[in-house]
Amino acid sequence: MKKKIVFFDIDGTLLDENKKLPDSTVQAVQALKDAGVHVAIATGRAPFMFADLRKRLGIDSYVSFNGQYVVFEGEVIYQNPLNRERLHDLKEYAHENGHPLVFMDAETMRASMDNHPHIHVSMENLKFTHPELDPFYYENRDIYQALLFCKPEEEHLYIHEYSEFHFVRWHAVSTDVLPFGGSKAEGIKRMIEKFGIKKEDVYAFGDGLNDIEMLRFVGTGVAMGNAREEVKKAADFVTKDVAEEGILYGLKQLQLI
Repeated sequence: MKKKIVFFDIDGTLLDENKKLPDSTVQAVQALKDAGVHVAIATGRAPFMFADLRKRLGIDSYVSFNGQYVVFEGEVIYQNPLNRERLHDLKEYAHENGHPLVFMDAETMRASMDNHPHIHVSMENLKFTHPELDPFYYENRDIYQALLFCKPEEEHLYIHEYSEFHFVRWHAVSTDVLPFGGSKAEGIKRMIEKFGIKKEDVYAFGDGLNDIEMLRFVGTGVAMGNAREEVKKAADFVTKDVAEEGILYGLKQLQLI
C-alpha cells in the first residue's frame, strides 16, 4: 500500500475566521487516519501556539515556523534557525525605525519592545496576548522565526538590506522573518524524503501567501474557498470555504476519504 500524507495549514484552513475548529474537520481528519493516511500540520505558527490543536486532532507530525522546525511522529527531524548575528543587526535597525520584533523559539516568544500597538493587534488576531519583553532573547537560543512589525510600504527598508532573510507578510502590520530559502515547501520536502513518501502522494491544504510554495511543491495542492486569489492560482484544486465544510468536501473530492 502506497504511503500518503496530507498537510493542513491552520489559520483559515483548519480554523475558521473566528479561530474555531469545525466539527466536520475533526471528523474528516479522523476519517483520513482511519484510512491509513498520514496527517500533518504545516503552519507559520510556533509549536507552542498549536499544542492544543494537535492534541484535539491527534496529530504529532508538523512543519512549523513556515518550514524551519519539522517534527515527524513526535521526533524533531529538521531545524533551521535564523542567523543570530544578522538577527541582532535587524533588531537594531528596526528599532531605529521604530519597528519592534517578536522572537520565537520552540518553547515561547518574547518582544523586543514593550506594549506596542502593532504587536497587540497582530497577536490578538491569533488569540494571543502581547509577549513579555526581552530584547536580547535571541542571544543564547535558536530563533526559528521572528515577526517584524511594520506596514507594507515600510517593508522595502529591510528586504534588500537583509538578503539572508525571507520576509512573508501575514498581517497588515506584521511580516514573518525566515531564513532565506525557508518555506513550508522545504520543510515538507525534508519530511517526505526522510520517510520515503513520493511527492505525487503528498497533498496540502492552505489559504495564505505563505502557502503558495507548499501548494506548488506537493503532488496535489488544495486552496480553500476563502483563500486569496494568488493562492487559488497556485493550487491544483479549490475546495469550499473553511466555514462551509471545506476540508471535508475537499478530501471527498480527492477520494482520500
